Amino acid sequence: MTDTPVVSLDSQLAALLTDLSEVQRKLLALIGEKRTLLLAANVAGLASLQPREQLLIEQLHDCQHRRTTLLADAESQGYPHRSLAELTKGLPAPRRQHWTSEIRDARARARLLRHQSLTNWVFVQRTLIHLSQMLEIIATGGRLHPTYGKGDTADTSGNLVDQEA
Repeated sequence: MTDTPVVSLDSQLAALLTDLSEVQRKLLALIGEKRTLLLAANVAGLASLQPREQLLIEQLHDCQHRRTTLLADAESQGYPHRSLAELTKGLPAPRRQHWTSEIRDARARARLLRHQSLTNWVFVQRTLIHLSQMLEIIATGGRLHPTYGKGDTADTSGNLVDQEA
């Protein structure tokens, strides 16, 4: 393990984490914007986000590819290579603490991204359920169908057990 490969790994890690941080920040902003548009039911606004989303997806794929390459380089040089956090443990002490902090921040942003994405997903799912129920009400004319019995509709509630046969 010579000093030159460490500098190379260090600079690759710096570039990767800088780019990843920027993509994560942009993605958090986009997800927040998307939530606002979802709440406003702004379909045109949601459609306008698609090119930005696609670009961010491509940038995330690039970060993932660079991460894989960096870890392969670390392995070929004899450094820990199962994860970026493990790789930082093998770097010289002065940079180790800095990278550990950067990786911790990136993980925190990733958790926040998952949480924000899940929030938007739940909102969309609840909206779909509501729309499905509205369509059912429209399709049935708002009449309930009995679970048991011979009649076409249940005109009163509580007739699950008491409806005449």
